[in-house]
Amino acid sequence: MSSDLSALRDEILTLKEEKRAIILSHNYQRDEVQEIADFVGDSLELSRIAATKDCDMIVFCGVHFMAESASILSPEKTVLLPEPAAGCPMADMIRVDSPRPVRRSFPGFENPPAYVFPPEFTLRDIKRQHPGVPVVAYVNTTAEVKAESDICCTSANVVKVIESLPGDSVICIPDKNLSMWAARNTKKKVIAWDGYCNVHERVTAEDVIQARREHPGAVVMAHPECRIEVLDIADHVTSTSGMLRYATASAEKEFIVGTEIGLMHRLKKENPDKVFHPLRRDMICPNMKKTTLQSVLRAFRENTHIVKVPESIRVPAKQALDRMLEIK
Repeated sequence: MSSDLSALRDEILTLKEEKRAIILSHNYQRDEVQEIADFVGDSLELSRIAATKDCDMIVFCGVHFMAESASILSPEKTVLLPEPAAGCPMADMIRVDSPRPVRRSFPGFENPPAYVFPPEFTLRDIKRQHPGVPVVAYVNTTAEVKAESDICCTSANVVKVIESLPGDSVICIPDKNLSMWAARNTKKKVIAWDGYCNVHERVTAEDVIQARREHPGAVVMAHPECRIEVLDIADHVTSTSGMLRYATASAEKEFIVGTEIGLMHRLKKENPDKVFHPLRRDMICPNMKKTTLQSVLRAFRENTHIVKVPESIRVPAKQALDRMLEIK
């Protein structure tokens, strides 16, 4: 570590102690940000950890909806987002209010999502179109959208959440790829939104084939936010936390990683005897990379940017999260 980075780190750690704070870092953050954090993980996992810690402040190195989740679960704590411009394009693809749905088709797709709703439409439009059908909101959504939903899900438990609900249909928002993956693994009809992660959506089946050519014998792990054509030919489909567990437990020594390249840091750190290759070298989320040690220090010095979810939204949003957490 350079002397400049070392000085930044020292000042951050001093201010962290003075303010009784903890630093959370998502798996996709810069390497040096992950290294300064008290806890590194996925968004909901981090928020749940923070809710159990005796601290006054949470500095969340991630994107806006993640800091909102921390505020939802820890309303008594000050939550800071070091980079206020760090948003999630997929979370921004769905709003609570606006126009009508359009039918989409998926030729050759067995048990396809019944409908896919373009991002210019809203959650309340879908609910009007399908009265009484429960809404499953991916944790990668705003607090307002969670509050309007029946239950939340993660990429790891989406099928289990869907199966827990009454009836033969569910509305699944906002990631069409996660919805298609869920539809492949449940007999329920999945009504999906046309949202996507711009990092995972760019990956194609040809990318997987090319990666296998370059690294024959390597195990391909793919995140369920990838296209269904990619998931169909991957060796293992799982969340970021699932990739970490799988790589550690597996007897295999070489892996192709189909998610944002920030996870490579932790994979290599926790498995120094194994080799990891990115599925695509450009699987980089610019929003996740906005946070730097300088912005973490600024957040501590200036107490910015504070994320506080209003009680009228926080309470129903927490109910949606709690319903998910009750599922065993």
